Amino acid sequence: MSEAVVMEPPRADGFLESSCGVGDSAASLDDCIVDTANESSEEDSAGEKEEEIGQHNEVTCSTKTTEVPAELTSNAQTVKAQRPSSLAVPAAGEPGLWTSQGDAEVKLRMGESGLAAETPLTVNQMFTLAVERYGDYKALSWKEGEQQKSLTYREYYQSCRTAAKSFMKLGLQRYHGVGILGFNSSEWFIADIGAILAGGFAVGIYTTNSPEACQYVAENCKANIIVVENHKQLQKILQVEDKLPHLKAIIQYKDALKEKRPNLYSWAEFMELGRDEPDEPLDAIISSQKPNQCCSLIYTSGTTGQPKGVMLSHDNITWTALSTSRHVRLKDATLAQEVVVSYLPLSHIAAQMVDMWITMKVGGMTHFAQPDALKGSLVNTLKEARPTAFMGVPRVWEKMQEKMKSVGAKSSTVRRKVAAWAKDVGLQTNLTKMNQSAAAGRTPFSYQIAKKLVFKKVRKALGLDRCSKCYTGAAPITKDTLEFFLSLDIPLYELYGMSESSGPHTISSPEAFKLTSCGKEIPGCKTKLHNPDEEGNGEICFWGRHVFMGYLNMPDKTEEALDAEGWLHSGDLGKHDKKGFLFITGRIKELIITAGGENIPPVPIEDAVKEAVPLINNAMLIGDKRKFLSMLLTVKCQVNAESGEPEDELTAEAVEICRKLGSNATKVSEVASGRDRAVHTAIQEGINRVNENATSNAQRIQKWIILDRDFSVTGGELGPTMKLKRPVVAKMYKEQIENFYKELATPTTPDAPLPPK
Repeated sequence: MSEAVVMEPPRADGFLESSCGVGDSAASLDDCIVDTANESSEEDSAGEKEEEIGQHNEVTCSTKTTEVPAELTSNAQTVKAQRPSSLAVPAAGEPGLWTSQGDAEVKLRMGESGLAAETPLTVNQMFTLAVERYGDYKALSWKEGEQQKSLTYREYYQSCRTAAKSFMKLGLQRYHGVGILGFNSSEWFIADIGAILAGGFAVGIYTTNSPEACQYVAENCKANIIVVENHKQLQKILQVEDKLPHLKAIIQYKDALKEKRPNLYSWAEFMELGRDEPDEPLDAIISSQKPNQCCSLIYTSGTTGQPKGVMLSHDNITWTALSTSRHVRLKDATLAQEVVVSYLPLSHIAAQMVDMWITMKVGGMTHFAQPDALKGSLVNTLKEARPTAFMGVPRVWEKMQEKMKSVGAKSSTVRRKVAAWAKDVGLQTNLTKMNQSAAAGRTPFSYQIAKKLVFKKVRKALGLDRCSKCYTGAAPITKDTLEFFLSLDIPLYELYGMSESSGPHTISSPEAFKLTSCGKEIPGCKTKLHNPDEEGNGEICFWGRHVFMGYLNMPDKTEEALDAEGWLHSGDLGKHDKKGFLFITGRIKELIITAGGENIPPVPIEDAVKEAVPLINNAMLIGDKRKFLSMLLTVKCQVNAESGEPEDELTAEAVEICRKLGSNATKVSEVASGRDRAVHTAIQEGINRVNENATSNAQRIQKWIILDRDFSVTGGELGPTMKLKRPVVAKMYKEQIENFYKELATPTTPDAPLPPK
């Protein structure tokens, strides 16, 4: 196999960043955390690519590493440059860097030294090494009613082998899918790994998928078996069962079966099938598996077109788990066992990599949250499990922030003053540490007092008292939220990556931490900023053993994602600072190109508006091919705990803000469309402040409207990790957008001058 896996990255004409050094790593939240991740984003481990790469030809950066001709870079209206038409075709019989065939092998991007040169492993090899080292340590933990249950690594592995034999008995064919549709549980993990051991593909399906969306995924991966959580999810599959020619069996892992049907099994019945089967057929399949073969499919939650099946090899998973665990300095269980809480959707690579693979690599324990975790019970699980590492999508952190602010507002004057003082001390101390100034080594006495009076109590109330590693990823997070937690002595370390990079590509760490940066590469990986502009912004490209094999049955899409030399093009724009920290500055797909030809990344402007006007929850900048910029706004409102639907009632924080502005509003409908003069004036003043900092007149917001309803996952405006689905929103609010531009006069002409700066 060695001749099939050795590959060095091409030179990148000075744009290559070498992998950086490793780093070390109040109250109830009832109904405060909305269902942000019923699907989490395709996204991200952090900032993951959510949209079709192939549909942004007019704003795509070149993938060549050679110099781009001047005539191509001089056009200010696009970010377009030449890119190779296809990847190099390998010699006959020799694996290439990519494939779109599920049963093919690829050449691994091996390095000559360091982690990039580590021996490739299959999932089974990594698991058996964990069993040898941590066999009697608890691997999985969960509550059934009031009873605590667990599996050791040895029991966990045996359960996966039993599931694999059961899958084989049910007719699972090599390179066919096992779909898993349900909330996180030990059964989810066992089904996933069991499918891999049996030679199939583990395929997570988002629990919010419609029956038709489930059908597409099952059909695309030729699923022989689908594992569902309960009767509700079972009904989705039964609705499309007759359209799935490869389907042989369905397994339900929670609750008693409400009906008897041929080829429908409870979890207990399913596990019984393989319990007494001989080991030899399974061992034969396991021994035939190679690290450079596909074992898992992650379906992107793209905003346009059908999802793509991201093919991850054994090596993608096992090597990324190794590199990431080293980078964030997770402890080996023989020294001190790491604990994580599993609650984000396992159909997403971020949750899988953290909850299953990285934790397994170091012998950690995964504690499963309750299915209503994102509707309020997560904080209770955190208090019980007291994780040592915790991953939250931005909306989870934002909801914690909102709840703490709401509780704080009801505290006594003295408590509020102490909290404000402590937060100021915390922020300044941590910013000093972050900037590594001369005073960084000396912790002020005031910080020690603040820690005792406030910080420790906040961490305990959140269940994060043992947590030294708090991460955020999957979507952009605001500077306000980062500073809020930093002031409470809880630095949030940003992750950045994609499903196509097996999750993480860069991660912040205590020794390499900068506000709003997503850190530096995990060891063994490289970054290239392609076709950078005069400010250093270019398309972020990845190289490393974490780069995916290709999209299942989609050679064209695969060629669009990987350039001729095998670099993965993220579709994200970013830049490095002088110390090598990566900053995400936008998405190529999201770039607004005005009628005047100016390229405008919308996210920084949207974030600035949300920071200037705390009442705003979501903002979407409009202006592509338009004469001026406008904006759709939504305000902070209550979310239905059951359905995840936004309601008309404002949040307690929003009501408090309105009171300070002189408004008595308590409902969204009272402030929408400019109905409340005080709120309207405050928003306009905030937007004026944002406009003051605009780099040009073209980047100033001329018109805006407050919508009657907030964006949501259930409404379709947001993706699984609360990423904005811009094409969807533009279509839904087409009438309001067109109203912005009904006037013929351009606001920048003498007929309609800009307001003075």
